[in-house]
This record gives sequence, structure tokens and C-alpha cells, in this order.
Amino acid sequence: MTLKMVPEAEHDIDSLRGEIDQLDAAILAAVKRRTEVSQAIGKARMASGGTRLVHSREMKVIERYSELGQDGKDLAMLLLRMGRGRLGHS
Repeated sequence: MTLKMVPEAEHDIDSLRGEIDQLDAAILAAVKRRTEVSQAIGKARMASGGTRLVHSREMKVIERYSELGQDGKDLAMLLLRMGRGRLGHS
């Protein structure tokens, strides 16, 4: 049995998918920029004799994302890893 969607529902779904596409584009742009900024901070810290990583700062980021549950914490860890770049390499 094949069910047909009513035109209004199909329009709503298309509209919502369009919004998701826009959100995905904004998220990708934000993640790319976050990565650039984070790597610039790491380079600046190392150039001034500091360490690339600041544990307390990373813990605050993880805490912020924890409002999304375990997936949020996992996302925070991924973002932090992306921002670090390859440790030991500039």
C-alpha cells in the first residue's frame, strides 16, 4: 500500500528541510571559523611561551555543551580536537 502525502504536509516538510539546509550551512561556517580561531589562539599561546592547551578552559567548553547531554559532550570533545590541530605540529 502506498500512501500519498497531502500537498500541505509535503510543502511543510520541504520548507523544514530548507531550514535544516540553511542551519547546516551556518553550523559548518561556524565550526570552520571556530577551528581557525582556536588554532590561532594555540599558536599565539605557544609563541608567548605558554602551552597550546588550557585544561580549565576545555572543561568549561565541555560543561557548556553538556546541556545537550552526552552527545553534547561528545560534540564539545570533537570541536576541541578540531581546534587543536595536530598536536606537536604547527
